[in-house]
Amino acid sequence: MTDVHVPVAADHVVTVDTDGNRKGTFARSDVHTTETPLHLAFSCYVLDGAGRLLVTRRALSKRTWPGVWTNSFCGHPRWTETTEESITRHAAHELGLRIEGLEVAVPGFRYRAVDASGVVENEICPVYVARAASDVTANPDEVAELEWATPGALGSAVDATPWAFSPWMVLQVTALRDAASGPDGAVSPLLAEVAAALD
Repeated sequence: MTDVHVPVAADHVVTVDTDGNRKGTFARSDVHTTETPLHLAFSCYVLDGAGRLLVTRRALSKRTWPGVWTNSFCGHPRWTETTEESITRHAAHELGLRIEGLEVAVPGFRYRAVDASGVVENEICPVYVARAASDVTANPDEVAELEWATPGALGSAVDATPWAFSPWMVLQVTALRDAASGPDGAVSPLLAEVAAALD
């Protein structure tokens, strides 16, 4: 695939080289194929005040992994925005959600996966954590179902039935656990709480 620039007003993804430098843009509707180029994304894990972790089931209309359970939400930054701005936008669009305390937990995460139809995900995808600052109202074009998982339940489910979850989430659960076991416990309270919810 050759990088093309689409109008910044259109929905698009940002393609990158292997070092993460921005190269160009693709219309989001065209980028996911059997030869998906490396592009920017993010994943976000959201806790509520009771320490429960939000998980969502992808809408059945999704091009990749339709109907699969995954992290709270994920998406693609646009050329004109930072990742943090994109996360705030996606939280509102997909879940009607305001978030607070946003922080990056696994900045270097990247993955490549192929779904049953042969469509490829190929992303540099830093993992963020945040707290819910409002109620959730799912956008049915993005989310088929959602659940607030009690601490420990989600991690056990991912360990026992990884095939029921998105491949990026399975990898990210391990990465979040590893990030929270940093030297001398030098991790943020929020990351520690997310990791505890995944144990």
